[in-house]
Amino acid sequence: MKTDHSFITGRLKSFKYAILGAYKLVTTEHSIMVQFSLGILVTVAGFYFGISKTEWLFQTMAIGLVLSIEGLNTAVEKIADFIHPDFHNKIGFIKDIAAGAVFFAAMVAIAVGLIIYIPIIQNL
Repeated sequence: MKTDHSFITGRLKSFKYAILGAYKLVTTEHSIMVQFSLGILVTVAGFYFGISKTEWLFQTMAIGLVLSIEGLNTAVEKIADFIHPDFHNKIGFIKDIAAGAVFFAAMVAIAVGLIIYIPIIQNL
């Protein structure tokens, strides 16, 4: 395999692989599908309710945080399953920790969503 040392073409290839990875995540992993759909839903809600620029920043960061951590969790699970396909306590522990990271990100995203949308809904 020939290594490409060009800065521009190297970055373009990296970008291509990143887009391909995001596509694989969204089209094959059910947890990402759900979280991506929720991200679209709150994005539509943001346009509908006309949230502020600051609220958009927090909402976008929350969506990105959850999707990113879920992607890393999926990668950890795939690697763990590849290394040790059968059940193993240590592999289970590793997977639980990765899932816990997703839980923390999701709780932050829920808190951001509640802070943004509860006052809006109360004022309807």
